[in-house]
Amino acid sequence: MSLPDDYLIYPKRQYGMDQTLYAWRPSDERAPIAWPEGKAVAAMIVVPIEHHMLNPAGKPFKHPGAMVTPYPDLRHFTTRDYGNRVGVFRILTALKAAGARATFPINAVLLDKVRPLVDAILEDGHEIAAYGVDTDHIHWGGLERETEAAWIDETRTLFARAGLTPRVWMSPARQQSFSTLELLARAGFETCLDWEQDSVPVRMTTPGGEIIAAPLSNELDDRLLLADRKQDEVVWSRQILEAIAWSKTETSRFGGQVLGFTLTPYVSGQPFRAAAVAELLKAVASDNAVWTATASQIVDAWASNHT
Repeated sequence: MSLPDDYLIYPKRQYGMDQTLYAWRPSDERAPIAWPEGKAVAAMIVVPIEHHMLNPAGKPFKHPGAMVTPYPDLRHFTTRDYGNRVGVFRILTALKAAGARATFPINAVLLDKVRPLVDAILEDGHEIAAYGVDTDHIHWGGLERETEAAWIDETRTLFARAGLTPRVWMSPARQQSFSTLELLARAGFETCLDWEQDSVPVRMTTPGGEIIAAPLSNELDDRLLLADRKQDEVVWSRQILEAIAWSKTETSRFGGQVLGFTLTPYVSGQPFRAAAVAELLKAVASDNAVWTATASQIVDAWASNHT
């Protein structure tokens, strides 16, 4: 049976990719990045502060880390609460001891509830990012554009009431619709942590203006590896350090790169992981070839010679 004549005809076929957000570009053709003081790797540490509902709607899916057992799933609910009240302060202590800076995306509904935590984050020189309304407000392709715009506006409003104007956005579950980047750019956000199509920042062009994608590795996500895949925290730490080590070997070819990873409070903030987290952060921050910086600092340094 022969194929129809139009089987291999695709009207959008073009060089690269069939989207207009960013151009297709092999890594060896991009302009090399020079990080401050000639550092080879920018370590972007992200600490997500999440509000998980006891009975989430779960539409179109449950947020990773959402409740597991039938309502009321108090075991998992209180573990998440433990992370925001106890575990996160262990992470703050480890960051301070290492002299490292991090970015803390926070669900907007938590700003009033965890104000002492917000103040502690700011006092230690870290960055606060917007993390949507909460973990039950999932952005996705079936969401009406007006609803999504309202959610982003609500997030902006709640942050403004808390005296905060974040430059960086991370979507709940790092999930987007086809309109999310445009709506974020129109709302004044400069950087998004949802995408990871490269190991350097990427300028995304939307009808609402430009927004920069700063790469955050899902493959090094602590919740994914430690909780879901049940890896040992020592193995996870070694994977991060190996990723940094390998990136350093590529400096002559690609220039500076970004290595982004998460420290989720109810996962990495557990006492039996505290020593491993502290040792990891110390190793990262003490490496003379590594610059630990916030997402905005990394994007600003990149933008200074990539206009």
